[in-house]
This record gives sequence, C-alpha cells and structure tokens, in this order.
Amino acid sequence: MDELQQLWLSTGIANLDWGQALMMGVGCLLIYLALVKKFEPLLLVPIGFGALLCNIPIAGIGGPDGLIGQVYHVGIESGAFPLLIFMGVGALTDFSALIARPSTLLLGAAAQFGIFATLIGAVLLNGLPGFDFTMKEAASIAIIGGADGPTAIFLASRLAPDLLGAIAVAAYSYMALVPIIQPPIMRALTTHKERAVVMEQMRPVSRLERILFPFVVLILCALLLPSAAPLIGMLTFGNLLREAGVVERLSRAAQNEIINIVTILLGLAVGSKLSADKFLTLETLGILLLGALAFCIGTAAGVLMGKVMYRVTGGKVNPLIGAAGVSAVPMAARVANKVGQETDPHNFLLMHAMGPNVAGVIGSAVAAGVLLALVGP
Repeated sequence: MDELQQLWLSTGIANLDWGQALMMGVGCLLIYLALVKKFEPLLLVPIGFGALLCNIPIAGIGGPDGLIGQVYHVGIESGAFPLLIFMGVGALTDFSALIARPSTLLLGAAAQFGIFATLIGAVLLNGLPGFDFTMKEAASIAIIGGADGPTAIFLASRLAPDLLGAIAVAAYSYMALVPIIQPPIMRALTTHKERAVVMEQMRPVSRLERILFPFVVLILCALLLPSAAPLIGMLTFGNLLREAGVVERLSRAAQNEIINIVTILLGLAVGSKLSADKFLTLETLGILLLGALAFCIGTAAGVLMGKVMYRVTGGKVNPLIGAAGVSAVPMAARVANKVGQETDPHNFLLMHAMGPNVAGVIGSAVAAGVLLALVGP
C-alpha cells in the first residue's frame, strides 16, 4: 500500500495544482494563436511550449538545474540572446529607405513616446491597491511600447528579471496583434485626403552610403549614449555583414542559422518564466494593460508626427507611415501599406514605411539605453 501511495505521489496528476493547469492552458493558447491565427509563430510556438514544459509538476525542466533553466541563465540573464537576435535583425534589414529619407527618423522617434508615457503610467498605477512597481520595473514595462521583443527582453533581464515572462509575452503578443490594433488608430487620426497621399519615389542609395551608415550610427551611439551600445552595436554589425558584400557566408549565417537557433532557445527560455507562481499575479494584469496602452500611444504619436510632416511638406508625406515607427519590422510597414491601399489601391507605401520602421528599431534601442542610464544599476 505504501508503495502504491508513493507511486501515486510521484505522478503529475497528484502534484498538479490549478495554477499550473491554467498556465499550461495559456501555453496551449499561445501555440493556437501561432498555428491557427499565424500570430508571430516563430516566437509564440517556442514560448508556448516552454510554458507547457515549465508547468509540468516535479519535472523541474524550467528550474535552475533543468535544461531550459540553464538556457535561460546562459542566454537571457547574460543578455546574449537578445543581442544575437539584434545582429540577425541587422543582417536582415535594408536601411536604404531611412538613408534615402533621413527625416523619417522623426517618425521613429515620435513612436517611442509611448514608452515614456507608459513609464509615468506605471508609476501612477502604484496608487492603486496591489501594485508596487519600482522605477526599474516601470521602465521594463514601458519598453513594451517600442514593439521590439528583443529590446524588451534585454531591458527586463537587466532591470526586472522577475517580470520577464509577463513582459516578453506582452511584447510579442502586441507585436503579433499589430494588424488588429493599429488600423483603427490610424483611421481615427487621419482624414481620407491624408491617407490618399501618394509619396514621391525615393532616390537611389549608393553602396558606399549603405556601408558607412552602420559606422555613423555606432559612432553617434558611442559618443552620446554608450548604454545603448550593446544593442546598437550588434544591430550595426549585422547590417555591415549584409552590406559589405565580401562576407556572404557570415551574412547568411546571421540571417538564418544563428538567428533561428537563438530564436528557438530564447522562446523556450522565456516560456520557462510563465510558471504559475510568477505569472498569476495582479501585477501581471497591470503589465498587460500598460503594454497595450504603450503600444496604442506609440502608434498614435507616430501618426500625429506624420500629420505634422504632412503639413510642413505641403502634403508630400502620408501620415500613415508614422504608425510604422513602432519598430515591429516589417509587419508595421505592411499594415501602413495595407491601410493606404484601402483608400487608393494603386498607392504603394511599403518602401516609404520601411524608413520609420527601421528608425523605430534604432529608436527602441536608444530608448532602452536612456532608461538603463537613468534607472539602471
């Protein structure tokens, strides 16, 4: 009888509590959204499966001695995975649209307003019972508004590792929901005439300009904001591999094998933080709400800056491209193009929207650097 009781107590059913069952359901939901709704599948699949694994009773795969726990320690606590992903993003990204029209940097910068507005919101939320965010935690939550998953993970791992699971899921969930969240905001803030603006074709960008661009960005970062150098440095290094033209093997590796392997490991490691004891809290609900607010404010700020540029240029800039400044590359640019084509099917804004889109990548990294400099250790 004792042996049967011991055997029963060693099963998962005997040790499963409601919180673990709920979080396993959340993991299944993330996988469903990835497989059926096609919402950011490259990350939601490993994150969702990581949530399943870490909530299996007794197994301990997500603990300090488990496989995923060790992957988390090596890749995320150190900040290595987000930086390697930034290198891959740099290798995959063509910055020609930004180089050809540098003024779109303003759109990428404006879209980061949501980050700093949400920082204030997180601090104000402490006035409600059950919330007690420190400045470091508030800064980590606010970065969700940049719609840049690796940056959010990098900053949270530095400032608020206990909130990493909730922040990562919120960041990637809102990135996946770009086609749903952004269009209503874009339509509400623009007129039919503004959405119908056809922008002039951009000038050709020379190979020399494309090669010099990462050096210029890195030097400016090193001189003005060294705390952002890890993110900006890996982004510009990856872009240099792409544009150099003499290291195709390295460029292909950064674009494919390296970023794919790191994406799998990062997703599983983030999923391991979706354990019931850390995720099922009132603070998590606050993070999800603040993340949505940050994303909406960032989108609105980008569109409003686009309207300013529309006025200043005499109607030559379509304000819709400002929404692409939130950094979700290239999804936000595609959404801007789609909303523009609803007004005029022959109006193609994709390449124009890529300027603020890649500016948003730089802008979110700069914002993370500013927050690190202000509230970091």
